[in-house]
Order: sequence, then C-alpha cells, then structure tokens
Amino acid sequence: MEVMLLERIEKLGLMGDLVKVKAGYARNYLLPQKKAVRASEANRKKFEEQRSQLEATNLELRKEAEKVAARMGELMIVLIRQAGEAGQLYGSVNARDIAEGVTEAGFTVRRQQIWLNEPIKALGTHPVSVSLHPEVIVEVTINVARSEDEAALQARTGRPMPRTGVEEAHEEMAIEEQAMAVFEEEATEHVIEELRAEEAAEEEAPNKP
Repeated sequence: MEVMLLERIEKLGLMGDLVKVKAGYARNYLLPQKKAVRASEANRKKFEEQRSQLEATNLELRKEAEKVAARMGELMIVLIRQAGEAGQLYGSVNARDIAEGVTEAGFTVRRQQIWLNEPIKALGTHPVSVSLHPEVIVEVTINVARSEDEAALQARTGRPMPRTGVEEAHEEMAIEEQAMAVFEEEATEHVIEELRAEEAAEEEAPNKP
C-alpha cells in the first residue's frame, strides 16, 4: 500500500514522502495513529494546503520533546525480577514493563515508544532508547536486579551481580569504607601533630636570645 507520511518515521521517510508499506502496517499503525494518509491526489492537495501548519505543529512538539529528553537523560529505571544463579531471568522484561517503569518515574510514555529489539532476559543494566518524538530519541538505563540492594550495586559497578557475588561486593564496599576511615583518621592525626609542632615553636620563639 502506498501512503503519504504526515511526520518523519524512522527508517521509512520524512513528512510528505510517498512510501510503500505493508497493508497491515498501514491499517494497524500508520493510518489510525494519523502518521500517514492514503496516497491520493486529494490527500496530496490537502497536505500541501496544510503543510505549513503541520510543520509548525511538528516544530512545537519537537521543542517540547527536547525539554523532556533533557530531564530524562540520566534516568535509571529499577525493575526487580527473580533470576537464577547465572543471572538469567525467570521470564523477561518487555516494552510494556519498561513503559510502565518510565511512567512511574514521572514521564508518561507508551510501549510503542520503547525501542526494544527483543525482551531483556538477564540481570544487569541495559540501555534502551525511548522515542519522545520522531526526531527526538533519548536513552534510559534499565537496571534489572533481584533486589534494591543488588540494583544499587549494579548501578555502581555497571555490571550484573551473580547471587554469590552480592555478598562479596558488600564486603568490598565495607573494606573500602574502612580503609577510607583509617586514612581520614591518620590524616587528622598528622594535621594535629603539625599544629602542635607549630604551637611549640611559637612558644619557644620569645625565649630565644
């Protein structure tokens, strides 16, 4: 089926382009979503009459999408799921799950806006693209973990945590914190010793001939 695009469609064409698509894709998505109209002389003439208005509306929508994208740039969505020892999920995370997570975070999106080639089937942090506008795509991070603690560790390390590694990671963090505390204590003692030495030197100075 040949249609005329009313907006830019990724890997398909720009506003005003005539393209051939599968009939099902046109009837189930492009036409009902008002992203395209059937290619005909009447529709082409109507499009040309409304082109300026359509372009102005598209520009305004793009500006709004860019503002949202600026706030979404560092977004990380935590999804808690059950998984096996090797990190494989009992099930999967799909576009609907991600859309719900993003919406709960305060950004309303539909599953059709989530670009996911295949469901996520493993623990870890996964970059996923979200289409806010045909010309504005933002990447968010999906952090799939067994628990909030595990999600925090994955966010920090950037790698999935096998079940046996969670405790080790906690131990590593504890060791790092302990080492930092010792370092700060030693540094404080060193500063105090220097201050005392300076005070002693100042007290001795007036007594010198």
